[in-house]
Amino acid sequence: MLGGLSTAVLGSSSLPLGIKGRRQYAASGAFLVRRDYVRSLIFCFCFYISVRPFARMHRHSRLAHLALIVHRGDWSWDSGFISVTHTPPIRELLKDLFMFSTEPVWPIFFRDSDPICISWHWGLEHSCPALCGRGQSGSTDTTVMGVMKVKQPPAFVAILPSDMPPRGSLYPGLEPPSPRQTHFPSGISERKRSWLAVMVGVLLGARPSACGDLSGSRPNILLLMADDFGIGDIGCYGNNSIRTPNIDRLAEDGVMLTQHIAAASVCTPSRAAFLTGRYPLRSGMVSSNGYRVLQWTGVSGGLSTNEITFAKILKDRGYATGLIGKWHLGLNCESSSDHCHHPLNHGFDHFYGMPFSMMGDCIHWELSEKRAGMEHKLNVCFQIMAFAALTLTAGKLTHLTSGSWTPVVWSTVAATLLFVTSYSIGVLIVHADCFLMRNRTITEQPMHFQRTTSLLLKEVSSFVQRNKHRPFLLFVSFLHVHTPLITTEKFRGKSAHGLYGDNTEEMDWMVGQILDTLDMEGLTNSTLVYFTSDHGGSLEAQLGKEQYGGWNGIYKGGKGMGGWEGGIRVPGIFRWPGVLQAGRVIHEPTSLMDVFPTVVQLGGGEVPQDRVIDGRDLLPLLLGTAQHSAHEFLLHYCENLLHAARWRQRDGGRLWKVHYTTPLFHPEGAGACYGRGVCPCSGDQVAHHDPPLLFDLSRDPSEAHALTPDTEPSFYHVMDTVARAVEEHCRTLIPVPLQLDTLGNIWRPWLQPCCGQFPLCWCDREGDPR
Repeated sequence: MLGGLSTAVLGSSSLPLGIKGRRQYAASGAFLVRRDYVRSLIFCFCFYISVRPFARMHRHSRLAHLALIVHRGDWSWDSGFISVTHTPPIRELLKDLFMFSTEPVWPIFFRDSDPICISWHWGLEHSCPALCGRGQSGSTDTTVMGVMKVKQPPAFVAILPSDMPPRGSLYPGLEPPSPRQTHFPSGISERKRSWLAVMVGVLLGARPSACGDLSGSRPNILLLMADDFGIGDIGCYGNNSIRTPNIDRLAEDGVMLTQHIAAASVCTPSRAAFLTGRYPLRSGMVSSNGYRVLQWTGVSGGLSTNEITFAKILKDRGYATGLIGKWHLGLNCESSSDHCHHPLNHGFDHFYGMPFSMMGDCIHWELSEKRAGMEHKLNVCFQIMAFAALTLTAGKLTHLTSGSWTPVVWSTVAATLLFVTSYSIGVLIVHADCFLMRNRTITEQPMHFQRTTSLLLKEVSSFVQRNKHRPFLLFVSFLHVHTPLITTEKFRGKSAHGLYGDNTEEMDWMVGQILDTLDMEGLTNSTLVYFTSDHGGSLEAQLGKEQYGGWNGIYKGGKGMGGWEGGIRVPGIFRWPGVLQAGRVIHEPTSLMDVFPTVVQLGGGEVPQDRVIDGRDLLPLLLGTAQHSAHEFLLHYCENLLHAARWRQRDGGRLWKVHYTTPLFHPEGAGACYGRGVCPCSGDQVAHHDPPLLFDLSRDPSEAHALTPDTEPSFYHVMDTVARAVEEHCRTLIPVPLQLDTLGNIWRPWLQPCCGQFPLCWCDREGDPR
């Protein structure tokens, strides 16, 4: 066996013996191979020396047929008792068994008489059985491995059954115990119960790590992003009237960020920054003329293939990569099928969802993003052309004008076309933008919305099942809770907050279904899960007294407002059992852009060095090895204009926010730009501040009280410091074409995806998912 272990250490720094390329269970109990071969060999030697005396004590010479190393996060420490649990079945762990880490471990031995429970768990909630002296029977699906007594929690536990008989080269026939079974594994009598476990350590570090060694870790990565979701709509962030138990459970089992900031307050630029780790101005995913997001599917603007997404890097590192849900970063450049901006050209192996975005126009809703405005313009044009046609006709009939009837005919034809178009534009928009694609094929045009939720969940489950034996990155980009808040009958009318509350609770249920899929596939402990929103809730999504947009809690402003907290402060929750401490709350400034370097480095990739990456690796902060955010400054753009900046003062712990430009609310003092779809970034509807507005977010997170030189002695010092940071940032900017400006954001018929003969775009290749 030692020879086999040595071969594993010498042969690969990241792959288990004989199974090159398989996923490693970093958070599920298997040892990791370190890249430092010398230290690994020392570990193996010490392992052999430690085990050998116990082998002599036993009649069986096969002492170490099975060696399982339990990461700290896989057991709980409570009043001197340890409970070790694992989700993946033992037969799956055996495939990735012989991997070793030189992280310091504590040498601890145990006997049957000691009162600590070490147990194996087969995927259910577990409490220590009465057999271990805790007084409660706990789960009957638990197989007791042995008991031990320790004075304080170790970093790792090594369980080596001494009597396990061999079954093939790597025990392929070993099965988990059947339900309701509390006896010991095959080959060991219940009466004997003398499991021999050894805690083996090479003390090559100062102290045990709180989270284990992640140098060889390659977790699955599941990213969940809501659309237009207010931070004040989640229970764990303070809401007590909308039910979000599954998102709350993520926060309870993981780490919650309270100052998580989007790079933009609207969809397209925020998502571009999320995928690339760069301010959207760097990739050109902003506009300068009021087109805040991509307006149509059939436009030429989009995320350039010169940009590097985290999906590209992880795909190159062997990850299966998938995007399910909303894209909204462009599709075509020169033809309806070139798919230059398609997710498959940005590192995703698999795509299923909407290339565009959910919107009120998808169901001819009263709250319209573009249909109502276009209908109004077309009606005005129709009236002008109709008046011209009637005038010319009257002139000809009364002989007041001379010449041919051609102008009359053409003006009449134009008026007729404008009339027909004004009444059919809603249907055209639905077919042009509201459709589903699987990879490069349109599967449903237009969408049948009552089955969309089940289709998306089915696709998530299918992706996870197909890729559960390899590391995967799955980005689930929800269509919830963007208007028109399409909600299935199961959830309609069930919340205390109307249709928005219903839609939110349905999304939370979807989160629960996705987490259950991980549980059923045994992937919970080996998957990093992240939940967020692309920006804050929309305050202007209102009809009469009915609010159809999100609530941003105590924070001022909302979607579309470049600097105010309500538009950019979003939920941020990370869960990785066994690695991230459950229940931690971090009050440090972080950004959606930080996800890029974090997942890239976790996946074994390298952050690009040929461009500026504005995101920072979150792992030290999440693990608790760093106390403060790596961000000293964060900048807040509205289109291509800098509206605000924040400074995390290192020496005083204060968090400053400087506003250079803010929107003028309508009506005055209302807190939003009611009567408009979204607040503008420039023009006569914004206020430019000289001197800028200053807030201390550490004391005034609602940005209710602007500071002045009279009320804040540090006023000029803060202004000067932030101004220097802005100047330094501006020197790093390189001009690029703005993808959302008019030229790239006008609908072009030849770019319109169509599953039939344009303009007769209709198909249904999905059928009924039930």
